Amino acid sequence: MEKLINRLLDLRVFKSFRVKTTPRWIILLLDMLIVTVSFIATVVANMYSIHSFVTPISFFINWLIIFAVYFIVSYVAKSYTCVIRLSVIEDLYRIFMVVVLSIAILVFINALKLWITGSTFLRFWDILIIGAMSFSMMMIERLCIKYLYMRMNSSTAGRKRVLVLGTTFNSLFLANALKGEIGGKYLPVGLLSVKSGQETNEINGFKVYRFDPENMSEVFKKRNIEGLVYDSKSHSLMRSGFADYFIKNHIALLAMNKVAEFEQEGEEGKPAEQSGISTYIKEVQIEDLLGRDPIVLDNPLVRQHIKGSCVLITGACGSIGSEIVRQVASYGASKIILFDQAETPMHDVSLEMKKDYPKAHIELIMGDVRNRERLEEVFSNFHPRFVFHAAAYKHVPMMEINPTEAILANVMGTRNVADMALKYNVYKFVMISTDKAVNPTNVMGCTKRLAEIYCQSLFFDAQKQGKKTQFITTRFGNVLGSNGSVIPLFRRQIAAGGPVTVTHKEIIRYFMTIPEACSLVLEAGCMGSGGEIYIFDMGEPVKIYDMARRMISLTGLKPDIDIKIEEIGLRPGEKLYEELLNDKEKTTATVNKKIMIAKVKTYNYKDVCKNIDKIIDLASHGKVHDMIYAMKEFVPEYKSQHSRFEAIDREIEGGSAPQDNPSTLQPTAE
Repeated sequence: MEKLINRLLDLRVFKSFRVKTTPRWIILLLDMLIVTVSFIATVVANMYSIHSFVTPISFFINWLIIFAVYFIVSYVAKSYTCVIRLSVIEDLYRIFMVVVLSIAILVFINALKLWITGSTFLRFWDILIIGAMSFSMMMIERLCIKYLYMRMNSSTAGRKRVLVLGTTFNSLFLANALKGEIGGKYLPVGLLSVKSGQETNEINGFKVYRFDPENMSEVFKKRNIEGLVYDSKSHSLMRSGFADYFIKNHIALLAMNKVAEFEQEGEEGKPAEQSGISTYIKEVQIEDLLGRDPIVLDNPLVRQHIKGSCVLITGACGSIGSEIVRQVASYGASKIILFDQAETPMHDVSLEMKKDYPKAHIELIMGDVRNRERLEEVFSNFHPRFVFHAAAYKHVPMMEINPTEAILANVMGTRNVADMALKYNVYKFVMISTDKAVNPTNVMGCTKRLAEIYCQSLFFDAQKQGKKTQFITTRFGNVLGSNGSVIPLFRRQIAAGGPVTVTHKEIIRYFMTIPEACSLVLEAGCMGSGGEIYIFDMGEPVKIYDMARRMISLTGLKPDIDIKIEEIGLRPGEKLYEELLNDKEKTTATVNKKIMIAKVKTYNYKDVCKNIDKIIDLASHGKVHDMIYAMKEFVPEYKSQHSRFEAIDREIEGGSAPQDNPSTLQPTAE
């Protein structure tokens, strides 16, 4: 019988009727037809059983009353809007409520007519019988429509055969949803269990496969299964290393990061079924496997501080700055001042904010943190309560080539913004630093350490003078997907067919998602009272070489076969590994286990100003050798690696006085 139905449904005449959704008025019309049939059947049954006869006029009036009641209740309850759905339970509940309410209204009308005229238009039992018949036939109607739609529209042709991870209710729900989806992309053929012990071999028609690393890849090949689908509850399992098995065996991983609520209506009244569950499933990216638990972006502490405040963000168009802008907007800042020198990114961020946060009060300020007069103008006009200082040059090799610009932007720029914050009584100044500031081996890292020292010493000096501005520093590692970071680079190299270039097979880095980093920056800034250098729990370090292999495998290609991986050597100033703490530094805990306070060496503000003034003056006059020498003297832990400035370390160790040597100033070829 089923084969006959399938053949009929495959006929061209039936295929031409395949549609995504059923017109709702047809469902309402069918429901009312069922009510009418139930009424007629009840009247006819009464004629033969109790010889109860009604005149045509009475028949029409009684039918009109019943029809009107059921129509109005159905329309108000919208029971006709959820026929093509994932769950029959919702249909059952809605129809049941329609029938119960209609019966109650009809009983009330019957009682009212009895009280006024002394007679009823229908017997009480007839009202119940009509309701019971209508309920039964409406359910049968919906089941039939569901079945026909599934058969007509859920062709397996072109759909990827997949397994769904897990045997929980959520996994089963996801498998059923994918299987029954109209025009779906994926066809679940089973569930993958990671539990040990005795389990059933089948759940609700889905075969259960038990994960066995010895033969799991063979199961996928023999069954022509192309991928594994998992929901958000399995992210932790996948990030723990479980995903690596599938990556190594070139099995596609598909993540459902958002469990869709299938509302009755989508945008502009369109049925929710038009956006299938497949639209919430995407191929897993390396960021999904490196990221940690999702951050809840509704921190009461942050909301208490940010809501209603004027907030200035420097470097507002960068990866970190733009995310801070978004999060500050979500917390209800009264005014958000975007300060950046990049024109096109500023335009892009402004368009995004207008679209996503139309109620946010955004001010777009083009400017350079090195321009003290421009900063003075901004601070005097807006008097921000919070300043998040994210403007900086960050690329290590580039700053090794252009060290004076690193000083002017990262050190002088930070000093300018910090001085303005103090002058205009900003409540909190939060500086974004980096793990490269710890035992720096490059110019960029040392400039960030100098900026940290300046902000901290400025706070302690201002505190002695009774000033209230709180200066806080946050220090963390690499962020996933930031502008110019390694992941977008690898992605471009893979798309181009390779090779993927890594500087060293043993190089490791800490990674954090941009939203997580910015969330912690906001929280640390709000919890701080001034003078702190906060460090974040970056999780386990990641070997860049292994990450490159995983990224290649995630695209379905084979490392070193389809895409070559080339080792090109460490770049100037680059470390094999980064540190969040100096060996001599210790930490104290905070209320958030992911945020700690580093106990760092403190400096006298006057000494800091003297040394930084000297370094900035040397940078302004292009005296690179003397500038680097002065930096290393003031920050003795700054030891260059794989850099032309290693010669200056040897000079200092030998006790030589600083003296510009043009031969050491020539940029190395990149």
